[in-house]
Amino acid sequence: MRGSIEVGHRETDDLKPAPIEPSWIVEGNPEARSRLLSTSACGTAWTMLWSCTQGKFNWNYDFDETVVILEGSIVVEMDGRPAERYAAGDVILFRTGTRAKWHVEDHVRKVAFCRLDNPVPLGFAIRAVNKLRSLVRGQPQSSQLS
Repeated sequence: MRGSIEVGHRETDDLKPAPIEPSWIVEGNPEARSRLLSTSACGTAWTMLWSCTQGKFNWNYDFDETVVILEGSIVVEMDGRPAERYAAGDVILFRTGTRAKWHVEDHVRKVAFCRLDNPVPLGFAIRAVNKLRSLVRGQPQSSQLS
């Protein structure tokens, strides 16, 4: 909806169960919960709140996901890189095709900005349409990301 906003508050997030694929769980009994905050008009981008309790699990990324850790911490191993710890305030980009092992130390809460990759020709077409729109409206295009 044009011109509307969605606000999330810690006390009223209303996260719903979002079980982790059982075959991905390595250790413990991590319980994940999430809530969809927004979806782009074309359906190729969305934003979610997500939380999880202690445990270790694998995660395979079918889309680009930029994560901002809001609370708690995780240790992530991915693609042969050494394990790295991330905590509140850290930002991580997981590209399509990344395979990662998450270790949620106690709990974690994140906001995730997710985006499907568009084929290159479609990306050019989307940018062209956005450029035409901005010219018609007389608005600078710098505020539009593709």
